[in-house]
Amino acid sequence: MTWSVKTISQMAAAASLTLATALPVSFAVLALAGIPVASQAQSVVRGLPDFTELVEQVGPSVVNIRTLEKAKANPAAGPGSDEEMQEFFKRFFGVPIPNGPRQAPRPNGRAPQSEEPAQPRGMGSGFVLSSDGYIMTNAHVVEGADEVIVTLTDKREFKARIIGADKRTDVAVVKIQATALPVVKVGDVSRLKVGEWVMAIGSPFGLENSVTAGIVSAKQRDTGEYLSFIQTDVAINPGNSGGPLINMRGEVVGINSQIYSRSGGYMGISFAIPMDEAIRVSEQLRQSGRVTRGRIGVQIGEVSKEVAESLGLGASQGALVRGIEAGSPADKAGLEPGDIITRFDGKAIDKAADLPRMVGGTKPGTRSNLTVFRRGANKDLAITVAELEPAKTSKPAAPAEESKTAGTAQSMGLVVTDLTEVQKKEFKRGGVRVESTAEASARAGLREGDVILQIGNTEIAQLRDFETAMAKLDKSKPFNILFRRGEVVQFAVVRPGR
Repeated sequence: MTWSVKTISQMAAAASLTLATALPVSFAVLALAGIPVASQAQSVVRGLPDFTELVEQVGPSVVNIRTLEKAKANPAAGPGSDEEMQEFFKRFFGVPIPNGPRQAPRPNGRAPQSEEPAQPRGMGSGFVLSSDGYIMTNAHVVEGADEVIVTLTDKREFKARIIGADKRTDVAVVKIQATALPVVKVGDVSRLKVGEWVMAIGSPFGLENSVTAGIVSAKQRDTGEYLSFIQTDVAINPGNSGGPLINMRGEVVGINSQIYSRSGGYMGISFAIPMDEAIRVSEQLRQSGRVTRGRIGVQIGEVSKEVAESLGLGASQGALVRGIEAGSPADKAGLEPGDIITRFDGKAIDKAADLPRMVGGTKPGTRSNLTVFRRGANKDLAITVAELEPAKTSKPAAPAEESKTAGTAQSMGLVVTDLTEVQKKEFKRGGVRVESTAEASARAGLREGDVILQIGNTEIAQLRDFETAMAKLDKSKPFNILFRRGEVVQFAVVRPGR
């Protein structure tokens, strides 16, 4: 239905009249109850926040960042390509100019003399960390840029040098040759509360020094491997990337980095990198230009409530070890696929995402302690953290060979065989190979080619172990099976008779 201005005005007037009529009645009821009217009004009515002083305080420290790139021989690889559009939707990168001018303006107003002039690539925001010109922004804002131009609020422009960028946390530091710059005040993220008012300053769609505000919607929102985000409902759009998220004390508590969107624009859900993590990363970038992280060489997964209960772990917590890299610290420390890591250096691991953050924040070469839950009991292991390296390509599992020995769990619809010698050497432990599934085992997700390593809390090295373990089970109750599929292991909960 389309409403006319008149109709809306009339509705508003009627609503105002209704409220005005109702208020004296409410106050009369309160007065009769012996409750002071003034005190009730003060406790209910709260004024909206005034952001003007915060803008004046923090605004001069916020900068606009433009990135330029040299013209490419293949126009299909330039701005507007599918890859950049995907990045746009994922991280709302500044809007590139598909058919814009090829000759970009420079800070001095003169055109470049090169035969292949730089062209606009994108835009973003940033903020001044130190008075001598260190500026923080997002890694994806400056990624792939041949030139970075920083514009201050007083319209001065500087060519910036990229000090370092860390893709895993999406934090970057650039440097301009300037002095006596206004700097931001860094806030304590631990004091930030859900529901608290926050403000953002940035350059959405190139509109410099735009101010938007909202509240903190959630903390510790897991959307990344190495950090959890601050979720807000502050309006964030392309060009806001790298700008500050500011609390009501005028302190920067985060870097606006991502949005959830189905259209590429703001839909009410925005994410900011917590400032405590960003500062840790920026310090390493300023010192060495890169970030050093620890690793132990495991593939992990979540521990479901059903698996935790079936194993006797109790609460759904920890990180399930699904795979171990050969020769890695985890391999040398004696970790096994199927272990559940519950503590790292004495700190509890509530969810799987906690582990890479704890390990990543540990200096390589540090000797640490792991507590794992293995076959019904806790076990402590010593491990030496190594430096994080690029992920290695997984080696495919060896093909199964014909086996002369087979076993069947009739009520589960499960047929298994012993492993061949080649497979045993490949997996570095025993097990039985699934030949076919049906009934309960198929419903649990098992399939041909899986290798069963454990039933309940009983390790399966060969077919004899499988048959013994199955004979001891209470077939009326659900039980768990640890199995390998390819290069990773996981649990399945089998529910007989369903």
